Amino acid sequence: MKFVLEVTMDDGALAEDPVGELGRILRYWGGNVRHYDLRPGDGSAVYDSAYQEVGGWRIEEPSG
Repeated sequence: MKFVLEVTMDDGALAEDPVGELGRILRYWGGNVRHYDLRPGDGSAVYDSAYQEVGGWRIEEPSG
């Protein structure tokens, strides 16, 4: 399986403070990982500190 995190960094809070915002996103997701089965097809939207959707994560089968 593969964990994929995609975040758009060229707008909003991520554009203003990319290091701080990415750190916050990773801490938040890492703290909540126990709430997911982490099976292919699982995923969720990712939000910045202004609660704007900036991307998402997903679990997928590896290609190839």
